[in-house]
Amino acid sequence: MDAIVSDLPLAAASGRGGEPLIAVRDLAFTVASAAGKINILKGITFSVAGGEGVAIVGPSGSGKSTLMMLLGGLDRATGGSIRVAGHDLTALDEDALARFRRDHVGIVFQAFHLVPTMTAEENVALPLEFAGGANALARAREALARVGLGHRTRHYPAQLSGGEQQRVALARAIVAKPSILLADEPTGNLDGATGAAVMDLLFGLRAELGTTLLLITHDERLAARCGRIISLADGRIESDRVVG
Repeated sequence: MDAIVSDLPLAAASGRGGEPLIAVRDLAFTVASAAGKINILKGITFSVAGGEGVAIVGPSGSGKSTLMMLLGGLDRATGGSIRVAGHDLTALDEDALARFRRDHVGIVFQAFHLVPTMTAEENVALPLEFAGGANALARAREALARVGLGHRTRHYPAQLSGGEQQRVALARAIVAKPSILLADEPTGNLDGATGAAVMDLLFGLRAELGTTLLLITHDERLAARCGRIISLADGRIESDRVVG
């Protein structure tokens, strides 16, 4: 039976003692438009424990992708607070947010966002090079081997299928072993069989690395694999339940 957990205190909802890895309180996001202010998120509160898997579901326009952008430090909240891996994201400047993403977050989008003039290994090595890490290309090749592309390291994105490009994007997201993996409809541009293979790979890597996963998906079966589902509607949390 599903257990509703949205009314629990942050520490309790995290499922572990101490501070949760992600703690969101009264989060709001408002944008200006010609018709006036649009409230996209309206007082979101939840927490996520380290190593937890959470699916974020809801209809188009419910605020899912906006929430993901805020959790990744790619946009700024207009109200409330976000604390991730000990960092108050609302208090960080742009340089500090960039360092936060570099050190803690891997992101996989529906669009692959690969640099077309770089090979697969060069694309995967980018986050390591930004961080000044040693042996970036060698580590990139290792990550590509983990996603089954050890034989495609020197190929450019245009020489790869859609599924292979998303595997490169996944390798790039996990190469620095981030504590948090954000995935926004990662199979949206893939056919059913290819998408299923990519998701099996994503869940396998997440389990192997112990990474906290937040997954936006319209697929209820994928959502259930996360173990917890947060449903958004009109910028608010409609339900927050443990499944499985």
